[in-house]
Amino acid sequence: MGTHEHVILVNDRGAVIGTQEKYAAHSSHTPLHLAFSCWIFNAQGECLVTRRAMSKKAWPGVWTNSVCGHPQLGETPEQALIRRCRFEVGIEITDILSIAPAFRYCETDPSGIVENELCPVFAALATSVVTRNHDEVMDYQWVKLDALLCALEATPWAFSPWMVMEAREAKTELLAYAPRAQQ
Repeated sequence: MGTHEHVILVNDRGAVIGTQEKYAAHSSHTPLHLAFSCWIFNAQGECLVTRRAMSKKAWPGVWTNSVCGHPQLGETPEQALIRRCRFEVGIEITDILSIAPAFRYCETDPSGIVENELCPVFAALATSVVTRNHDEVMDYQWVKLDALLCALEATPWAFSPWMVMEAREAKTELLAYAPRAQQ
């Protein structure tokens, strides 16, 4: 699946200007492209954090939020989220909520690979158990959101930079979503 995915290239205003194969697009000069990020909660209001597989091109072995990915041409954001949640962690999701629709970041990992993404952030509720794809996720943990937010503030270097930025930008929305997941 991963070798056939593409990224949707966009200009600074978010208008689509083309596509590029996903692996080739991520380099030291990664063009701006569409992505998405999802924070998944369970029925106890805990958040799923994942540790990226060592085979990942960017930020291998780094702890991050539940799932990230790239929409494919013709997919709605919800379809892309559902596809990627199934692929990475084997989870079915519901109650998808946009929590930071205009999130954008550009960061370089220690190896020089750049992420340059227009990356709306979502929260969702897991309705099944984790069955991780070992090519994507080497480890995972369900954590209380307040403890996770404290860890992100105390040790931001231990997490993906986008996760730290998303938490700061969407903290209020995340805190509102966690108890909602328990209902």
